[in-house]
Amino acid sequence: DLIRKPLEKGVSIVREYTIRNTNRTIGARAAGEVALWRGNRGLQGATAEFRFTGSAGQSFGAFLTDGLRLVLEGEANDYVGKGMGGGEVIIRPPRSSEFATHENTIMGNAVLYGATAGRLFAAGRAGERFCVRNSGATAVVEGVGDHGCEYMTGGVAVILGETGRNFGAGMTNGIAYVYDLAGRFEHRYNPELVRIERLGDAEDSHFLRRLVLNHAEKTGSPRAWDLLENWSLNLMYFWKVEPRSKAKPQSPQEISTASVEPARV
Repeated sequence: DLIRKPLEKGVSIVREYTIRNTNRTIGARAAGEVALWRGNRGLQGATAEFRFTGSAGQSFGAFLTDGLRLVLEGEANDYVGKGMGGGEVIIRPPRSSEFATHENTIMGNAVLYGATAGRLFAAGRAGERFCVRNSGATAVVEGVGDHGCEYMTGGVAVILGETGRNFGAGMTNGIAYVYDLAGRFEHRYNPELVRIERLGDAEDSHFLRRLVLNHAEKTGSPRAWDLLENWSLNLMYFWKVEPRSKAKPQSPQEISTASVEPARV
């Protein structure tokens, strides 16, 4: 019933709830109702925003579509954004927390498994197999476990922290940007399947900065704000990751033309 208002009248709504880890696949029912009315066209101008506090169960934000936004203050289990076809998921720690976001895990494994579109911003680390089989979603997180961007065929992944081993295994398309202050990433990516290079192109720098700014504004991440404060210096520590199968390096616009909001200057 909640989704009928933006569907029928084009009026945006905001609702707030508590959530527990027994609440699974939150967002899928709303996405199904939108699909029933509009197919894959989403809410077309209206927004249905659902804000949660607590610990989300598996598949939080699964199968979202355009116009749906889920905001979680807390933490989430595995499969966040599974099969996303649009919309937005924002995850941030409780406002009272004092831990460093880039040193602590905020969601589980296989985030954005099979996603085709949409956006994810999470102020914390993800588990293993981040963006596995992602084919079009855009994500910003602050660290990942082993096998990041595994079998990725499209989209953009920004990692503002350390990765585990075997990054980019089976990656055939898309772009990843990895912040590597400790200088360990050269020994953690899969050199047989992907190549890495420093960012020397102004287009890459501008695109990446806008994504990090979006992340900072939506999650309040201290990590992101710190990077932006001295962007010219921090840019030197980023790697751009692309599949070796590409004949030439890709520009961000070739990967995603609608994944970044205009930056506020």
